[in-house]
Amino acid sequence: MSAAVIDLNADLGENPEACAIDDELMRTITSANIACGGHAGDSQSVRLAVAAAKSQGVNVGAHPGYPDRANFGRVAIDMAPGELRSALEVQIRRVADAAAGCGVRITHVKPHGALYHAVNLDAEVARIVAEAVRNVDASMFVVVQYGSPAVDFFSQQGLSTATEAFVDRAYEADGTLRSRTLKGALLDEERAIAQALSIVLDRRATAWDGSLLSMAPDTLCLHSDTPNAAAMAKQVRSALEQAGVRMMPIRKTARQANSA
Repeated sequence: MSAAVIDLNADLGENPEACAIDDELMRTITSANIACGGHAGDSQSVRLAVAAAKSQGVNVGAHPGYPDRANFGRVAIDMAPGELRSALEVQIRRVADAAAGCGVRITHVKPHGALYHAVNLDAEVARIVAEAVRNVDASMFVVVQYGSPAVDFFSQQGLSTATEAFVDRAYEADGTLRSRTLKGALLDEERAIAQALSIVLDRRATAWDGSLLSMAPDTLCLHSDTPNAAAMAKQVRSALEQAGVRMMPIRKTARQANSA
């Protein structure tokens, strides 16, 4: 059996006061999802994040969301399809252009917040996201939650996907993330390390109620706004590597590598 392979990603460029944390994370992760002007970020923060990703050999991805800074993109907005598509395309293109300016290529798109959850449930929203992605670069893949029907939604739209599980968030028994408003939603470092090892090595996670969830994602996410995120990321990566797991940016063969 081949050694396990995993990508480690983080959502970056979301807080101008957290640049030091972002820089530290960039030295540990293998893929960066860069906020691009919807829920957070602007052209300058995108350029800085892309340049940092290039310097560390990290995959560059766009992290678009509903254009709603007041709610940090965590509330779904009722927008006309064309309006939402245009807003997302502008955001994704901002990262793609910054990447081109740095001599690298954007590899992926990961929807943010309420949009991330909307594509799990609504084929129409997924179609709109797919159109925005294709209008910028159809070779990009879309990062979606492991077990989500969005994999099929995007496949039907001719796009590749990479599936994601979370290091620093607790799961409910149905595979959804435990609400941030509830106790235990955010995992501490010890539990995050244990969850990362369990997902990658045993292909399962333990839900909040103690039940087991089957899971074999292409990438693990750690949020940059999790307390002590940079230190946690280092410890998670170190634990995985000590267990023989290879860290590798997502490529089109990521899923085959994980299923070997």
